[in-house]
Amino acid sequence: MMLRPRWIGALVFALLLAGGFAWLGQWQLERAVAAGTVVDVPSETVLPLAQVAKPGGPIADTATGQYVTVTGSFVPEDYQLLKGRLNHGTSGWWVVAHVTVPGADGAKPVALAVARGWAADEATATSAMKRLAAEPADDQAIVGRLLPTEGPEAPTDKKHPTVMTMMSVAALYNLWTGVDGMDVYSAYVVEKTPPAGLTKIESPPPIQERTLNWLNIFYAAEWIIFAGFAVFLWYRLVKDAKEKEDELRELAAGTATQLGKVE
Repeated sequence: MMLRPRWIGALVFALLLAGGFAWLGQWQLERAVAAGTVVDVPSETVLPLAQVAKPGGPIADTATGQYVTVTGSFVPEDYQLLKGRLNHGTSGWWVVAHVTVPGADGAKPVALAVARGWAADEATATSAMKRLAAEPADDQAIVGRLLPTEGPEAPTDKKHPTVMTMMSVAALYNLWTGVDGMDVYSAYVVEKTPPAGLTKIESPPPIQERTLNWLNIFYAAEWIIFAGFAVFLWYRLVKDAKEKEDELRELAAGTATQLGKVE
C-alpha cells in the first residue's frame, strides 16, 4: 500500500513540508537567543563598598564581581598565606589581609578580608607578607573586585594547622585579632593593583547573562509540532485508505459468497 507511487509522492511532500517546518522552528530558536535581553551588570564601574554590600550577611548576586572602593587600615599582625591558589593555571600562594573599615556616622568599625596578591612560591609570598606587615597601619583607599566568601575547611596538615587553602572569611575571622564583637563582611576584595613583589590575582568580570525571548520559544515549539503533524497526517491518510480498501475487499468477498450460495 505504502509503496504505491501516489503515496510515495505524498510521503516526499510530507517530508519536505516537515523539513520546512523544522527549519522555521530552528530559525525561531535562533531568534529567541538573538532577541534575548542581556542582563548588563556594571561590574567594571568602581562603586563604594557600602553601596554594594552590607556586613553580617551574604552579598547579593548582583554584587558578585563588582569593583568596589573602600577606605581602611591593614592590621599588620593579621596577614595570612593561602596555598594552592591558581593564577592563570599556575598554583601558588595568596597574601591575604585583615582591613579595619571605619563605621559610618560613629558606628563600630567593620572587618574586611582583602586578597592582596599572588606569588609562585612560599618564600616570595612570605617575604612580601613580612614587608607589608611592617608598613604603618594608616588609612588608605583600596580598590578591588568583590567576591563571596569560600567555605571553611578542616585542617589537613597537623604540623601547620593554620595553613589554609580556602578564602574563608569565617576561618580568617577566628585568626584575626581585636575583632570580638565586630561585624564582618561575608565577602572579600581582590585588590586591583597588588603591592610590590606580588602578582595581580586573576579575577575576571562576571559573565553577562542573556534572557531568552519566550515568545520565539513558543513559536519554535509550534513549528516542531507542525512538522510532526505533517508526517502523522500522511500516515493517517495511508492507514485510512488501506482500511477502506480492506473493507471494500471484505464486502466484495462477502457478496461473492452470498451469490454462490444462491446459485
